[in-house]
Order: sequence, then C-alpha cells, then structure tokens
Amino acid sequence: MQSDRIKKLALVTVPVLVLVLVAGFYFFNRHNNIVLEKPKVAVTGNTTSSATWAGFYPSQWASYLDNETNSEKPSHYDSKPYMKAIYNGTGFFAEFNEPRGHTYTIEDINAIDPARRKSGSSCFTCKSTQVPELMEKYGAQYYLMTFDQIKDEVTEPIGCADCHDPQTLDLRLSRPALIEALQEQGRDTSQLTKQEMRTLVCAQCHVTYYFEPGTKEVTFPWDKGVKADQILAYFDEEQFTEFTHPVAGSGLVKARHAEYETFMGSTHQSAGVACADCHMPYVSTGTSKISSHVWQSPLNNIESSCTTCHRNGAEWLTQRVGTIQSQTKLSQQLAGEAVVEAIDELKISRETPTVDKAKLEQAMALHRKAQWYLDYVMVTNGYGFHNPTETLNNLNIAIDSARKAVDLAKAARGAS
Repeated sequence: MQSDRIKKLALVTVPVLVLVLVAGFYFFNRHNNIVLEKPKVAVTGNTTSSATWAGFYPSQWASYLDNETNSEKPSHYDSKPYMKAIYNGTGFFAEFNEPRGHTYTIEDINAIDPARRKSGSSCFTCKSTQVPELMEKYGAQYYLMTFDQIKDEVTEPIGCADCHDPQTLDLRLSRPALIEALQEQGRDTSQLTKQEMRTLVCAQCHVTYYFEPGTKEVTFPWDKGVKADQILAYFDEEQFTEFTHPVAGSGLVKARHAEYETFMGSTHQSAGVACADCHMPYVSTGTSKISSHVWQSPLNNIESSCTTCHRNGAEWLTQRVGTIQSQTKLSQQLAGEAVVEAIDELKISRETPTVDKAKLEQAMALHRKAQWYLDYVMVTNGYGFHNPTETLNNLNIAIDSARKAVDLAKAARGAS
C-alpha cells in the first residue's frame, strides 16, 4: 500500500520537477543561442566613408547612426561660469560647448568660433576618418596647414576606419601620436591584446595633448607618465607654456579630455575592464549580438553596460554614480571659485607698484599648478566616475594650490 502511494506521488511530482527544470534552464539560458557576430568579409571601396561599410555590416551601421540622437550642445559656461575667467587668453574664452554625438564632428568643427581655429589643421586630427590619408599626403606639412587650407578636404566624421582595419576588421591604431607615445613607453604596439585595444582605440583621441613648438605636431606628454602630476612635471621640465593668462599674468598649460589617463589605474581598469566594455556593450540583434556603436554614457543603457557585472541593480548603480558625480561637481565648483579668486588677487598684485616680484612669481607658479589640476578634471568626461579617488585628489590639490596662490599674491603687495 505504501509502495503504491509512493509510485502515485512520483508520477505527479517527477513531471512537475522536470517542467520546473526545463523552465529554469530556458530562463537562465534563453540568450545562449545568441552568438557574437563575426567579421564576414573585407570592406572594399572608399573605406574612409563609413557609409561604405554599411552594406557589409548593416547592424553595426544602424547602431552607429543612433549617435545622431545626441544632438544637444549647450555651453559649458551656462552651468560652470567660473570656466570663462579661467580660459581667458585661449580660444575657449570665446566659446566652449558640451560635446555631442561623434557623427557631428565635422559639422561642429566647421561651426566653431574663429578664435578656436588657431591650431590650424590639427583641429581635425581626431575628427575624421580621412585624417590618416591626409597625414600621409602632406607629411609634416599637415600640422602646419591652416584651418581654412584643409577644411574642404575633410568631410567624413569619426567612423569605422578610425578603429578598424577594413581588410580584417581587427581593431587598429590609426593616429601616429598615440603609437609614438606608446613606443616611447617601451610598449610593442604589434603585441597589444584585443582587450587592450578596446581601450586604446579610444585613447587615440580621448587624451590630453599639446602642439609641439615649431612643428605644431600633436604630441602626448607622457614621457614621465600619464597622471596629472607626471604630465605637469614634464611640462615644467620642458619649460613649456601654452598661453599666458592676460589677467593673472601666469604662464599656463592647457589640459584636454584626459579620459584615458584618468581611467588608467582605476578600479575598473585594474580589474581588466576596457572602455568598450562600458561604452560599447554587447547588444542583441536578432539571433546574434554586436558591440554597440552608440558611443554614450553607460547610464543610458545601464542594463547592458553595467548589470552584466554588477548585480546590485540599475537603481542602486544609478544612485552610486550620482553620488560620485555630485561630489565631483561640488569639489570642482569649489576649485573653480578658488582659482578665479587667485586670478583676481594676482591682477591686483601685478598692478601694485611696490609688489614683491619674487613672491608674485611664486604665486603665479601656484596658479599654474592649481589651474592645471582643475582643468585636468574639468575637461574630462564622466564627472569623476572614471577614477573617483584620483579625481577628488586632483581637485583637492587645485583648491590647496589656489588658496596658497591667493595668500602669496596678497603677501606680495603687503596685504593681509
């Protein structure tokens, strides 16, 4: 009797358990039939035109076109008015807008205020797939050409050929400045891993740089390292000054979107994460998946970008990023206000006939340091998220140096 009951129970429960197991297997493995889309064939035709690649890789092309949705470009000065005083003496003083989608690079570069065109053809170096060919065409003369001399030859925005070899579809480095900087570090650029390349293709442009005096060649100041203090030490050793602030009188250097440098040594980079893992996550297209070619904030597609590694949930992750960014914005504002105060005090001291020139020079040097550390953070996207600890440390140095500059500028004229 007992045996019959067990048999009946088994007849009921076993099918149920099988059904649960099948359902569970399907639920947890429902995407396993989606495989990464592999390169099909070499791209032929005009490969500097990303539209040429569309017929070969339609899914990636459709993704790339979605960059056009990021079409707003408000002025930085609307939300960060202290930047205006800081950039006095540069082309940015006339205009400095938030960046928008990569597909707008040519439209936007041609629309910038004429005051920002002083760098000539170098303005286009990171803006077009056509640049490598133009560099080959003109050689060293490329960097010496004016903006107007080259603008009509540049029509294609950032696109496929900037990062991919059209024959193999492998990631490649197409900009000489990065290749030369890596080689100066002793790195063999032919032996870079795919994961390294998923960051370095971005580092071709998302870096700080300067124009070599005389040749005007785009150069990465990485000889001493890629961190803010190491780059400033490089400039100081070279006695390089990019511009003199017309109000403070200080000789300054200009930082430029140092995303790569800031990212290096961060928690994510140390864990082996690449730029593309967060900014170009894998997305499904039918029965295959591709790396998204919408270059945007991971917060815009947090499920694909973040939750594949972080199991805390989208809401928690969004709040976490918000905390980091709000802290950075507050510290950046405090640093900005401190640097502006240093500029104002230097102006008063410079206009004082009896000023102690030695102390004034020391105050100017501190202003140079404060503005560099602030600018290094200020022009870097992400509001600190690429490396929160380093970002806040740089802003602390900016605030401290600016305060010391204020005190010395006052002391130089005998004020308390």
